[in-house]
Amino acid sequence: MSPLIQPQLLRRMNVRRLLEHLQKSGPSTRADLTRRTGSSGPTVSKAIAALLESGLVEEGESHAVALGRPGTVLRLARNAAQVIGVVIDARQCQVVAAGLDGVNHDEAMETFATPRTYSLLIDQLAHAVNRLMRRSARTLSIGISAPGLINRREQKCTFSPNFHVTDGHSPTRDLFERVGVECVLYQETQALCLSERMFGGPESLDDFVVLEISTGLGLGVYSSGRLLEGHSGLAGELGHVTVVPDGRICGCGNRGCLETVATDSSFAQLISEQTGRAVDIKEAVHLIRSGQLESERQLRTTIESLAIAMAAAINIFNPAHLFVHGRLFDAQDGLFELTCELTRRRALAPSLADCHIRRSRFSKAQGATAAAIHALFASFGPTFGE
Repeated sequence: MSPLIQPQLLRRMNVRRLLEHLQKSGPSTRADLTRRTGSSGPTVSKAIAALLESGLVEEGESHAVALGRPGTVLRLARNAAQVIGVVIDARQCQVVAAGLDGVNHDEAMETFATPRTYSLLIDQLAHAVNRLMRRSARTLSIGISAPGLINRREQKCTFSPNFHVTDGHSPTRDLFERVGVECVLYQETQALCLSERMFGGPESLDDFVVLEISTGLGLGVYSSGRLLEGHSGLAGELGHVTVVPDGRICGCGNRGCLETVATDSSFAQLISEQTGRAVDIKEAVHLIRSGQLESERQLRTTIESLAIAMAAAINIFNPAHLFVHGRLFDAQDGLFELTCELTRRRALAPSLADCHIRRSRFSKAQGATAAAIHALFASFGPTFGE
């Protein structure tokens, strides 16, 4: 054995491998885990014993097998342990508790309008987290999803074009000081990437892109099984590419950024101008779906610009999957399919041929809980492929 590989590290890596298999495959017997991981029976048994003792894994009902005694089913903790996901957004914040399997507890959720000052933001987040920590489950990790440029090395919000309240602050440090549980901060689109990879089922996603279009326009990328973060975690700001040189002023201070013409918020702005009053995306969708408003021109303008962003993501990163996260498509039946057709006209044919375009399957709250679970699992050390 290489002197650089210590037995303790190998044990921790085996534990992480089992956690990730339980996350991907769901409840399993020891025999299942031995077969899937390729580890020996004793290795799996020792790792499972450590996980049961720590409370990260629970035993469920026995599982019938063809030969021999029924095998006891093991699953990630749902009752004795929990993680908490924190979503910081420009309009609304959300705090939710979930089991280590990522299933959010519906009864354990706090939602409130986003405060206008950073101190009030941390106050309300801390109060909400503390309330959820009073549940019987032990809180092991907190994941924070936030918009804008996130310096992952410093765990700091460096600059948020659409929510300057967090600029220069570290919610991880400040929330930890209030609640005493380790926190991790991810840019919201990167957190959505973690949820797609972690909760997407047995399908292995190694090369995919998430395009988040709710308030701003963010891009998250998994390439060869690794999250693309850049030098300081700032990668993915496709939304601040200029597409209309004399266009609207963006929150970043520039004019005509892609996110000013290709997002839920930019579409809501067009509807606000049409109606003569402030309208958010939820109301805009309702007005169109209920037949109270005809907005074909506004819809077409927005999806034409969005198709540029989608084609750019396909051309640059050559993903196997492109997931789009936003509410715009709810405004009209077939709108997503039309946007995909417009994207096909702009994307390079060879790159497009290998890419499946889909709507995102998970929420920002699930992205935040995925970040918390990912950080918890990573605390055991690298995977065998890292």
